[in-house]
Amino acid sequence: MNEIVTGDTLGAFVRENHIEVRGPSAGALAGLTFAAKDIYDVAGVRTGFGSPDWLRTHGPAARSAPAVQMLLDAGAHLIGKTHTEEMAWSLTGENAHYGTPINVNAPGRVPGGSSSGSAAAVAAGLVDFALGSDTGGSVRLPASYCGILGMRPTHGRIPLEGVCPLAPSFDTCGWFARDPGVFERVGRVLLRDDAPAAKSRRLLVAQDAFAFAEESAKAAFKSALEKVAAVIGTPENVTVGDESLTQWMDYFRFPQGAEAWAAHSEWITRERPQFGPAIKGRFEWASTVDPKDVARASARREAITRRMDELLRNDAVLALPSAPDIALPRNSPPVVVDGLRARALPMLCIAGLARLPQVSLPLASLNGCPLGLSLIAARGNDTMLLALARAISSQPSAFS
Repeated sequence: MNEIVTGDTLGAFVRENHIEVRGPSAGALAGLTFAAKDIYDVAGVRTGFGSPDWLRTHGPAARSAPAVQMLLDAGAHLIGKTHTEEMAWSLTGENAHYGTPINVNAPGRVPGGSSSGSAAAVAAGLVDFALGSDTGGSVRLPASYCGILGMRPTHGRIPLEGVCPLAPSFDTCGWFARDPGVFERVGRVLLRDDAPAAKSRRLLVAQDAFAFAEESAKAAFKSALEKVAAVIGTPENVTVGDESLTQWMDYFRFPQGAEAWAAHSEWITRERPQFGPAIKGRFEWASTVDPKDVARASARREAITRRMDELLRNDAVLALPSAPDIALPRNSPPVVVDGLRARALPMLCIAGLARLPQVSLPLASLNGCPLGLSLIAARGNDTMLLALARAISSQPSAFS
């Protein structure tokens, strides 16, 4: 076990199934170190999925997930796997079995989930970048909480073979970095795209998404928007939803729950895993989702996709909070965590429903803690967001 993992005092890295793989000495990512969320297969070791029971009941992977292999082939050095929330289904990062990684940029607060270990490791400088995944916000929200860059790509753009699923029609391979140049280089490898990025000169501001932000955070977001506008141009206020974004959240939740149950019900029924209380409750709910609710949500999802395609035409970008507030204190009571989900999911569900790329930028802070501002682009405009992240970062004191 390498020195970084051995000396990890943050609880970011898994120990039970540690693996280290060195890439070649040449390539686009040569000399960079990374970690992979423990939902990605790495040849020769078991994948844990944040669950001791999953780890116990699954054998070693025959081959590495394509996302991991692409990074290795580009010269990056995998130094370990990182903790995830159990079954990758949470926004706080507090795993009932393995604990909560430490958020060095918000002491005493959660790192965010479910890509908690990856975000914590990047924030602390233990690795240059890390793989996470994003179904309902599991890259974007930890990026905000930990004060780093985080990317959810266009759905389907990066292969997910060899990756434990949560809800396949929403699941994406995402990543974190501190340095915008590294962030873009990683994205170019994973997206397999070296073409010049499109340029955006239209900045839209999602008024109905900002309405879910805490009042104390809105001034910080205003300052962050000014940094983005300095690169793109004068912002235009828009209303994203054709109805309440809280209703859009339900169009996300019902299919997500049904897909999660479809993916794992056989294993759950057979193995009867000892889930933590929150995850146990989510799967119990998922088993009861009415197919009529799923059908109605699926139809609305297609209408929402068309609406967002029109809104983001001509290379527009949409600005909105990555999270409604700074990270919650560790061990917050369930009612507080439920409140976070109720405020966060309406803004996080937009990209998932419409299958859009979204980047979280560490442009703001509040009470000494990070706060991320997000940009959403049209499907396929992932590299435009990466180039914008780099351009915005070149401004003096851009990143908090």
